[in-house]
Amino acid sequence: MKRFKLQFLISTAALSLSAAGCKDLLNEQPRSTYDPSFFKTEKGVQGGLTAMYAHLRDTYGQAYYYNATLTGTDEVTYGRDADENFLAMDLSGRTQLTANNSRADALWGSAFPNINTANGVIENASAVGTISAALVAEARFFRAFDYFMLVQTFGGVPLDLGAGELKFNNNPVRTSTRNTVPEVYTKAIFPDLLQAVNDLPVNPRVTGGVTKTVARLYLAKAYLTYAWWLENPNNIPTYPAAQRTDPAGRTAQYYYQQAYDVATAGINSPGQYRLQSTYYDVNVATNDRNPEIMLYADHTESSELYNGGSLTFGSGGAPDNFAGWMLTWNYTNIRSNGQFSTGPAAFSSVLREAVQPLGRPWTRMAPTIGAITNTFADKTNDSRFDGTFTTTYRGNWNKGDGAKPTAATNANNLSVSPGDAILTFLGSEPSTAITYPSGPGASNIGAGTLPGRADYVISPLGISRIVYPGLWKLGPYRTDNGTGLGQPNAGSTRPFNIAKFSELYFVAAEAAVKGAAPASGQSARELINVIRARAGKWRFDNNNNVAKSQDNSAAMVAATPNTIDINYILAERSREYFGEGYRWFDLVRTQKWNELAGTYQIGGTNYGDHTPVTVTRTIQPYHYLRPIPQLQLDRMDVDASVKAAYQNPSYQ
Repeated sequence: MKRFKLQFLISTAALSLSAAGCKDLLNEQPRSTYDPSFFKTEKGVQGGLTAMYAHLRDTYGQAYYYNATLTGTDEVTYGRDADENFLAMDLSGRTQLTANNSRADALWGSAFPNINTANGVIENASAVGTISAALVAEARFFRAFDYFMLVQTFGGVPLDLGAGELKFNNNPVRTSTRNTVPEVYTKAIFPDLLQAVNDLPVNPRVTGGVTKTVARLYLAKAYLTYAWWLENPNNIPTYPAAQRTDPAGRTAQYYYQQAYDVATAGINSPGQYRLQSTYYDVNVATNDRNPEIMLYADHTESSELYNGGSLTFGSGGAPDNFAGWMLTWNYTNIRSNGQFSTGPAAFSSVLREAVQPLGRPWTRMAPTIGAITNTFADKTNDSRFDGTFTTTYRGNWNKGDGAKPTAATNANNLSVSPGDAILTFLGSEPSTAITYPSGPGASNIGAGTLPGRADYVISPLGISRIVYPGLWKLGPYRTDNGTGLGQPNAGSTRPFNIAKFSELYFVAAEAAVKGAAPASGQSARELINVIRARAGKWRFDNNNNVAKSQDNSAAMVAATPNTIDINYILAERSREYFGEGYRWFDLVRTQKWNELAGTYQIGGTNYGDHTPVTVTRTIQPYHYLRPIPQLQLDRMDVDASVKAAYQNPSYQ
């Protein structure tokens, strides 16, 4: 509880910016505990920094915020069991996105208390005398990190939490004034990240700690995003209203060049970070916290205290890591036929299990058909489809409790054993037509058959809101499963990855496409080909569950267009980071959201729905900003007209 008390006390920077439940915690603690002098001690600074790392779990892995970063993009739509939180984000007419149902509120509620914690450390740490510039730089990084996430999501946000711009505040206030986008970048984000690059160490102070290279990645991303904002190619409105000009008179082209230079500096002086040899190695759970992962919201199965949540059940709320549940359909409804001691019967042959291909089903989100067929068109040379999705569901009924069949039959009345494929999502449309049942069928989920195959099959055009490939890369992993199913109902004890070294290549390549002068050997195509060459290298065929030593890097490089454009960069980013929470930010930054995600295809909500339906989204220019959360407005003690002006336009 100590961390939470610290975080809540500092959230009194503005009562309207604090989290729900703050009142009870504040009543339990004497106000003197929250004096700025707390940050004038080594214990206070260390406690503040610990809270900054811990606060990442309140946003990353929080499934409703995760939904806000993906649902409504060309990657993801809502699943069969979606509630209003997911339907609203899809912008496809099921319900209107409002200040009440936008789950970007999870970011607002966690970022501002952390910003004030950082304010307290930065403002007061020098009084300690033994606090290094590197420690203060960690606070600067996190303050810039939160402001960068906020400004991308909401537009201009307040720099003054009640005691002055970027000042620590310990008195509740019921008013708030938003700064403009240029002010947030030039007064907070850029200065903090520049100082962080200068003062942070090359190697982390603690495992998972921020470094010079991490700060370079976020500085490069901030320069790139601000350059797009200045350019504004599709005339997207901003709020609070501001001229698309830089206070120092610098142009978008200047910032594109800065983004390129900083990103390539990170590539050329990486410190401890490096690309993994295969894409599989980046995301396989047995290799978590590998040198490609630069920032993550950490979890552990060794301690509930340090995990931040139960090890045996999932709360469905932060700080649990339960994002991976959302793109997991209810595979436990797959039925095979078994011979029991009491006679033949249908049974669930794929049980819920705490392993990376499976996990806890929620069916709240589903991949679009286009993501399967277009984004991941090359499934032969490129390993990233195999390293992203679970497409083969294998029998594991032998691990369950209770009666177990002595024999099992599956598709075409062929025999299957534990470990065999029970259901397969095909990578492409087969030359022989799949025989689909006129309803759920023998598999109980409406899957089809192909001659001679014991596994049921579904083609890419046959996926729906209820049955679709799962997201393997975010699946759970436990070392304490033993010979059983483990704890599949608990939140994932894996870290939720936030930043990867590979993104430096994408940022530099995008800046080069936008006109930054490249260095020799680091053109946009050359940078992207580093990533594509790696994607062509296989060491394991995930869905066939066999070792695979194959190098298709030459074919991958040869297939790269001679001229790279923004749409190609975005397609490569989706192949690399599908389902990790990047996509909404990518489409908003480049103003490609409506172009690339305005329509999508998906099957229906019933088992046996295999006819793609084209859905049109209504993505208006004002949607490029999320609404200010209603909770923020409710806590402001100001006139209704002031609240209306505080809200982003068209959400009033």
